[in-house]
Amino acid sequence: MDVIDSIILGIIQGLTEFLPVSSSGHLEIGKAILGDHSVPKESLLFTVVLHFATALSTLVVFRKDIWSILQGIFKFEWNDDVQLAAKIIVSMIPAVIVGLLFEEQLESLFGGNILLVGFMLLVTAALLFLADKAKDTDKKVSFGNAFVIGISQAIAMLPGISRSGATISTSVLLGNDKSKAARFSFLMVVPLIFGKIAKDLLSGELTYESTNFLPISIGFIAAFVSGLFACTWMIKLVKRSKLTYFAVYCAIVGLVAIGVSLYTN
Repeated sequence: MDVIDSIILGIIQGLTEFLPVSSSGHLEIGKAILGDHSVPKESLLFTVVLHFATALSTLVVFRKDIWSILQGIFKFEWNDDVQLAAKIIVSMIPAVIVGLLFEEQLESLFGGNILLVGFMLLVTAALLFLADKAKDTDKKVSFGNAFVIGISQAIAMLPGISRSGATISTSVLLGNDKSKAARFSFLMVVPLIFGKIAKDLLSGELTYESTNFLPISIGFIAAFVSGLFACTWMIKLVKRSKLTYFAVYCAIVGLVAIGVSLYTN
């Protein structure tokens, strides 16, 4: 993978991480188009690094919210900030369980399986379409909601299922306010990504013997910068209830991916 490819994939990751169109699915399609023949493990390494970049961009965009949560925790009271932190922890449980029990199986899916990506994008399209039909409310995410949303996040580990699309759609379908749903969706993934990076570093899974540092570094920067833009933009889009446009986009890309996969195989 050269520098230009890394920049392209980094921008794809940064934009699609926050837009409900599946960053993992677009990365797999992008790698297939650019001719990336990395084995699944090496492909996953690049994917994890790009996700780490967008996690950092989330910290920047939601720095006030995160700082408020930290302040609330150290007040040692059962306040709104502590409750939000607790809900985020609850939402992490399904993804942690799935990630630990089915890690190898998930890794094997990140190897250019465009047919799977196509079908999963159709699932994402259906979720977004249904969510856009939900009524506006001012309801906050409950603890029960947090766990169900966490299940959606675990399912979104499949390439082609949009994490933000699945979690925001699930939250909205549960009757929660769309702005609060988007905020919770973006905040809940941050601990998981940093936890995944820490786990891989400690276990030695992210080895660099055969990896070129430059493309990964450039991809990281591209994903971080584009992620800052996309995260801010997505917050505004969710408030305007325009998820149907993303549903149509995912359906088109999904059908094209399926068609290309069947034609080339």
